[in-house]
Amino acid sequence: MKTRAITAFFFTIVMLASLLNGYAFTGFYLILSIVALLEFYKMVKIGGIRPHRNIGVFAAAVIFLLTASYHFYQFELKYLLLIVPLVFSVFIFELYKKEKIPFANISYTFVGFIYVTVPFCFFYSLGFLADFNNYNFHLPLAFLLMLWASDTGAYLFGVKFGKTRLFERHSPKKSWEGFLGGLFTSVVVSYLISRWFPEMNPFIWAGMAVLIVCFGTLGDLVESMLKRSLDTKDSGSFLPGHGGFLDRFDGLLIAAPVVYVYLYLILNP
Repeated sequence: MKTRAITAFFFTIVMLASLLNGYAFTGFYLILSIVALLEFYKMVKIGGIRPHRNIGVFAAAVIFLLTASYHFYQFELKYLLLIVPLVFSVFIFELYKKEKIPFANISYTFVGFIYVTVPFCFFYSLGFLADFNNYNFHLPLAFLLMLWASDTGAYLFGVKFGKTRLFERHSPKKSWEGFLGGLFTSVVVSYLISRWFPEMNPFIWAGMAVLIVCFGTLGDLVESMLKRSLDTKDSGSFLPGHGGFLDRFDGLLIAAPVVYVYLYLILNP
């Protein structure tokens, strides 16, 4: 428990510090997304899958950097077409691997992009949602605070009142009482955030909190499903007491794209 608390404290400080500057934000989440993708590829190898890790990581870095370039330098999105030959080279390289399940290897290479890289790009883009040309840390910070509030509330309420299992097949410890507690805690935090950052009214912030709790919980369950299917406990061991980066950001992976779409439609009617 002590190791877990120390790791959480220092990693949280680094995360919050990275939000203060647009270039630090870019570098930190580029590295974070790549490490999470590496953990995903390492995990699926347990099931006998051999994804094209090097191509996948390089393509993921290109996707993330092109997203950053779009926000910082107004690069046109058509430059994303540059990754098309790279991505489809996976099929060609698989011809020479002599694997028994070639299309499983190809599929999991692409799943890595969709499951890990794309959600991190959506989260990163929250920093530029209010103004596509200028970075603002308010939305990424608010997202993380609400996600952490959800996790903390779900744990505390679940331990105290949890009786009704939420999704026992994939996560025996989660309860409806914990889920509702996380929802309550996150909405309260969203109201406090609305007092600090008045650019959106409290109801929009509350809607953001509800989406984060609902889809963050689903993201947690999806990663639990993945780990159970591969009979593994953690995605990695980089964070002592916490497992891997994929374990710490599983809620973000499903929630970030949904929250981005929600806010984009509201802020750009």
